[in-house]
Amino acid sequence: MSKMIHVGAVAVGGGTPVSIQSMCSTPTADVDATVAQIRRLEAAGCQIVRVAVPDMDAACAVGQIRRQISIPLVADIHFDYRLALQCLESGIDKIRINPGNIGGRDKVRAVADSCAEHGVPIRIGVNGGSLEKELLAKYGGVTAEALVESAMGHVALLEECNFHDICISVKCSRVAVNMEAYRLLRRRTDYPLHLGVTEAGTPTMGILKSAIGIGGLLCQGIGDTMRVSLTADPVEEIAAAKKILAAAGIRRNGPELISCPTCGRTAYDMIPIAREVERRLQQCDKPITVAVMGCVVNGPGEASAADVGIAGGRGEGLIFRKGEVLYKVPQERLVDALMDEIAKL
Repeated sequence: MSKMIHVGAVAVGGGTPVSIQSMCSTPTADVDATVAQIRRLEAAGCQIVRVAVPDMDAACAVGQIRRQISIPLVADIHFDYRLALQCLESGIDKIRINPGNIGGRDKVRAVADSCAEHGVPIRIGVNGGSLEKELLAKYGGVTAEALVESAMGHVALLEECNFHDICISVKCSRVAVNMEAYRLLRRRTDYPLHLGVTEAGTPTMGILKSAIGIGGLLCQGIGDTMRVSLTADPVEEIAAAKKILAAAGIRRNGPELISCPTCGRTAYDMIPIAREVERRLQQCDKPITVAVMGCVVNGPGEASAADVGIAGGRGEGLIFRKGEVLYKVPQERLVDALMDEIAKL
């Protein structure tokens, strides 16, 4: 089990539930726009949010933003350790840095000491695109071993400062490399791990990459907090994260829809019905499993684990619960009857 850290009021690691993160796409110095976006993210289910801090104007805006939001705020810092110090004075909840690129050891120590004083953790964020040249030469490019060696070198810098309130990420756009890096890292350290596939792309491919790269690790018991990185409105990252957690069996945020892929035995137009059930379930928050099956002969049995479901036939269909048929209804009433049964659960 990983160590536990606290990002504001959110516990990360130590067996606590995997938390969902995102990052604002607004200029941080634009306080009103950033606060508005954070509130949309929070309403969608985001639990920790990060903002870019490229300059002192952004750093000075952090305090104003923090006072107007409810979820923990993370500052993303590169190169200038003074930005981290300003954010810490402004009430930031976590600092994300690469200790190797903010100056010498004295500057790393200044940030570590201030974080310790304010009770703020540090996320060491290593990306494939920013690996040290010597590691790229040593390993012949971006490899899992290179990512882990970089991360553990940065950990050593903080530990030399007697700082241990640490979270680590080792992100890469190549899913297989990404996953292997996290597996190696888990064997090397018990610091909590922040999962993500960087530069995953637009939702079309980015969600698939993240589902494999993040969901696959979660299924192996690896990962304590996560961000789905998409070239899209960051609110879409939250919806994707929830689906990944549900698919991995980590967290249920409402119903799970299962449906068969159809075959030659399907005797009704099932696909639009499945989509209509999916649409209506968006308004349901019950942690149940709902099935839409294509065959009245095999459907109830194949979906016997479902709390409730439907299976269609010619002109009529079945409503079933835990594999047991309850009654028949005309095909045009299938979805309404299913929703009536869900309301009873």
